[in-house]
Amino acid sequence: MLRLTELTLPLHHAQEALPAAICKRLRISPRELIRHVVARRAHDARDKTNIKLIYSVDVNVKDESAVLARFRKDRNVQQTPNTSYKFIMQAPAGVKRPVVVGAGPCGLFVGLVLAQMGFRPIILDRGKVVRERTKDTWDLWRRGVLHPESNVQFGEGGAGTFSDGKLYSRIKDPRHLDRKVLTEFVKAGAPPEILTEAHPHIGTFRLVTMVESLRETIEGLGGEYRWQHKVDGLDIKTDGSGERCIQGVHLSDGEYIEADRVILAVGHSARDTFAMLHAAGVHVEAKPFSIGVRIEHPQSWIDTSRFGADAGNPILGAAEYHISHHCKNGRTVYSFCMCPGGTVVAATSEEGRVATNGMSQYSRNERNANSGFVVAIDPARDYPGDPLAGLAFQRHWESLAYVAGGSNYRAPAQRVGDFLAGRPSTALGSVVPSYRPGVTPTDLAQCLPDFAVEAMREAIPVFGRQIKGYDHPDVVMTGVETRTSSPVRFTRGDDLQSLNTRGLFPAGEGAGYAGGILSAAVDGIKVAEAVAQSLKP
Repeated sequence: MLRLTELTLPLHHAQEALPAAICKRLRISPRELIRHVVARRAHDARDKTNIKLIYSVDVNVKDESAVLARFRKDRNVQQTPNTSYKFIMQAPAGVKRPVVVGAGPCGLFVGLVLAQMGFRPIILDRGKVVRERTKDTWDLWRRGVLHPESNVQFGEGGAGTFSDGKLYSRIKDPRHLDRKVLTEFVKAGAPPEILTEAHPHIGTFRLVTMVESLRETIEGLGGEYRWQHKVDGLDIKTDGSGERCIQGVHLSDGEYIEADRVILAVGHSARDTFAMLHAAGVHVEAKPFSIGVRIEHPQSWIDTSRFGADAGNPILGAAEYHISHHCKNGRTVYSFCMCPGGTVVAATSEEGRVATNGMSQYSRNERNANSGFVVAIDPARDYPGDPLAGLAFQRHWESLAYVAGGSNYRAPAQRVGDFLAGRPSTALGSVVPSYRPGVTPTDLAQCLPDFAVEAMREAIPVFGRQIKGYDHPDVVMTGVETRTSSPVRFTRGDDLQSLNTRGLFPAGEGAGYAGGILSAAVDGIKVAEAVAQSLKP
């Protein structure tokens, strides 16, 4: 089978145009084309008056060797790559069960791959199963009641469950581990289109059922889940050579679990766990992240700005954007985790603090688009010296946002026109904010660093020239967005074990090695393989 890439057709092409284009590109007759399957489809809307679809297609032809010889110097005509996943080993007899801490996307795929290799992992999570967790999350959104151990951040599925469900990243993996993730998702109930769309997504409701299905698979292979089991200590011993080695984990209820291989997939908001690991001497360093707000526009404005007359075309779906600007004060402002047709959600995990995030359903048919509108932070510049200083930085601004919102988990919000003019908002305009349990019009400058406010005020008009309506005075900004990524990195070596603690495997977004569902899941597969590899002589 051959893989033909960069095949371009008009948005409104007829069904028969694709096989005709394949034959034309390969210089073969229609009778020589046996079959074709779309491997990937993207769109190019840089010219919104002439939007194009870009295909990668797998084809069977009568004389494959002749076609390959004819295009041997053409990178867009190659043999179809083998993307099937191959396990590196099966668990040896008598091996201790590995312990996975965290049941988000990373922990889920660590557990899945370990289970598929026969390791029967024990998966611990401080939160609850996804259905109970969803009810607890709605308590905050509907009634302003926070459950500190069961919320957007903690529980089965991790933070990615309450998100847009994006399943793409910039990772380049010659082993196609991302394909393994997508294939497992489809087996668990995701729409098959995620295997072909250039920017696949799932949405929260579908993620819930998929997470449950993957849990059943892991349990069917001998894996074991333990809910509301919070790890609050490590048992680390020093061997005869002076090397620190993990021996087990202590739980908050007093239980002890012996383990010589522990995977830390705790997510980017497990601040108390970060502090515990630091106190235990696990090597950690500060990592950049960002701070800002969620900004909301009517989705129809974004669609029209991006797609022109083709706005609303079902092939294109709800329009997205990715924009950035380097400011005069040396800061970079950029859009983050854009959620087309979605809602802004309360994402705090600590009492007395407000943090926001974005979420979409698979349909992406809510009234507004939202995205993070954030400013990059540099630890060396903004909080040097202490590897955990980023946690205190986040907490400081989240606490101020809680007060600015009314000290009841309502979020502070401001019209763009007021923000640019430097005056508090006393009312909102035509753009209706989606955040629940509600917003309080105010001045966002009181809960953001001065450098961020300065940079955001410079960037808004710039983005307005790129996306019509972006800087409309009634556009709503809701604060604060602080959980863009983990503020720490638990440094690991080439064997993916902690730099100074053998048998401890930091993994995923919380450890500083991923950003989003797909990259976290891929890192989980790599760490599962590293655990297996560590057992080989």
